[in-house]
Amino acid sequence: MRVRVTGASIANGRSYNGGVNASELGEFGLIERLASVVGAEAPTDLIVGIGDDAAAWRVGDQVLLATTDTLVDGVHFLQEFAPWADVGWKALAVNISDIAAMGGEPLFALVTLALPAETPITVVDDLYAGLSECAHEYGVTIAGGDIVRAPQVSLTIALMGQAQMRAGEPLLMRRDGARPGDFIAVTGVLGESAAGLQCLKEGAQRSDPLVMAHLRPRPPLTTGLLQDLGHVCRASDVGARIRGADIPVSHEVRRREHLNALRLACSGGEDYQLVLVGPPAKMRALEAARVPVKVIGKMFKGKPAVSFGSGPPPEVSLNASGWDHLHSG
Repeated sequence: MRVRVTGASIANGRSYNGGVNASELGEFGLIERLASVVGAEAPTDLIVGIGDDAAAWRVGDQVLLATTDTLVDGVHFLQEFAPWADVGWKALAVNISDIAAMGGEPLFALVTLALPAETPITVVDDLYAGLSECAHEYGVTIAGGDIVRAPQVSLTIALMGQAQMRAGEPLLMRRDGARPGDFIAVTGVLGESAAGLQCLKEGAQRSDPLVMAHLRPRPPLTTGLLQDLGHVCRASDVGARIRGADIPVSHEVRRREHLNALRLACSGGEDYQLVLVGPPAKMRALEAARVPVKVIGKMFKGKPAVSFGSGPPPEVSLNASGWDHLHSG
């Protein structure tokens, strides 16, 4: 079975000159540009390099995985809405999600903590308390890291894991394996994290279940349904058609009438559920085995794009949804 969850976008066919700034390229355009610089001659042991949720390479008879992500104060979280322990939890959880998306098991983490010199030590204590809670729950060992001085607090995790193996081959789930006719499915429900952030800004307390869904995500996981399907389409050169009525929007989100439930489910992000793409027989087998997955659409041969409905529906821009670290707004 093939899986698509969060990660970098693949080539978009555009060229750039030296006068373009990073925000105009966007995060995924910049990744493409950097990949062209550093990825020309990969060793044969490297199975997956730049462009997926995690790197994968052979070491003896095993395949190891590595991913990294950063949370920055004022960019990925706001102090007034995110207790420091929850920031620590989330910093590790988002990396665990990438290892899970590749079908792997997380093992060891390195932590880089950047902070102003005047940061109260209680902030550091709380950050690491949350980190340790998440590490304990998912069987991860914090094996080391670095501490540096910076203008604002940020937390960078480098997470190592290993792939499941069968007959000497890794059971990796990659974004470039989708084929026309494959079913599209998601795990869990969508929309809770984005709704939780909105509720926080409206004055909700930490005890609100939507707020907790935002502050304490639990892998396995996806950043925004439309954006993630866009990654699959580009990498696999196929189109995706999803049925809006079948998207499993959280009941907790639906019952709050002021929230745009479908929009939050499709593009709100940080729900950290898996988007699965695989042959119909395998998807039906998962459903028959009562694995919590919901089929919401199908891949088709055509222009890499995401659309709604069973007819010729309007396309959804692959660049319009989901979080981009460099685009403003």
